[in-house]
This record gives sequence, C-alpha cells and structure tokens, in this order.
Amino acid sequence: MNVTPLKQRFILHFGEMGSRWGINRTVGQIYALLYVSDQPLNADEIVEALGLSRSNVSMGLKELQSWRLVRSQHLPDDRREYFSAPEDIWEIFRTLIQERRKREIDPTLSMLRDAIMEEPTSREDEYASKRMGEMHELIELTTRWIDDVQDLSPNTVIQLMKLGGGVSKLLKPIAGRKREAAE
Repeated sequence: MNVTPLKQRFILHFGEMGSRWGINRTVGQIYALLYVSDQPLNADEIVEALGLSRSNVSMGLKELQSWRLVRSQHLPDDRREYFSAPEDIWEIFRTLIQERRKREIDPTLSMLRDAIMEEPTSREDEYASKRMGEMHELIELTTRWIDDVQDLSPNTVIQLMKLGGGVSKLLKPIAGRKREAAE
C-alpha cells in the first residue's frame, strides 16, 4: 500500500499527538491512516502501510472499536475484516465527547457526588467538601451545556462557533447589569 508524503505527515503527527490525548502512538497512527483512506483497509494493509506488527495493529483496532471510532465490514468474496473511520466529522466529534465523558467525566462526577454527600468531620474536611462541591457544580454545568450543544444540528453548531467572541460581546451588557444590581 502506498502512503503519500502528505498522508505520512498527517499519520506521524497524529501518532505523536495520540499520547497527549491519552492513546498510544500506534493507535493514533492507525486511526489517522483509516481517517484519510478513501476505502476500507484490512489489518494486513494497515501493517504494510505503517510498518507495524500484526499484533499491534490488532490491539489498536480493538481499542479503536471500543471507542466506536472505527467500523468493521466484510467485502464480497473476501473473508477478511475491513476497517474504516466514519465519514461524518461531526459524528466522530460526538463519539469522542461521549466516550471521553463515559471514561473520564462520569467517574469523576460520581466520586465527587459521593464525597460531598459525606458529613465533614473537621474544619479541613468542610473546606475540602466545599471545594469539591464547587468542582462538581462546574463539571455538571459543563456537561449539561455539552449535552445541549450535542442536540443541535451540525449547521447550528457551526453558526454558534462562528459567533465566537460575538457571544461574549452580546452577553457583556447583561453581565454588567447583573454586577451593578448585585452591588
């Protein structure tokens, strides 16, 4: 399989970034290859393209499947399994958010919820409980906002993103009035 210099640059970069995103380099490279491939690839083609061992490719594909970031399919007259990344970038984005939430945010919220339900036994624990409550409130607020945004159509999300700083300009007069009323 031929990997063009353009694809190679993307694949290598994605592999490097993978470790910063919580996945290993191999998984990042496999995903990048599948993302930029115009047709589904089987494990042997991935091995050939990336120069990885078959076992590393198999483990990487299993991890990507557990994240719901690759699909497998069979082609007519071929017993091998072929893999591809979803075509819709918004579907990929939503899946990543859902999976990261399930793996990272939900357990943290659960721990914080349990911790703030405990009765503090000292002044130090009172302070710690208060701080954990603030963190819980912020994470809950953020996840509710993310849920609301995920319910929007991709076109609406794009329009919202393009507003960018315009949203803060819109909200500044409201925030200023609330601040004045509080004083």
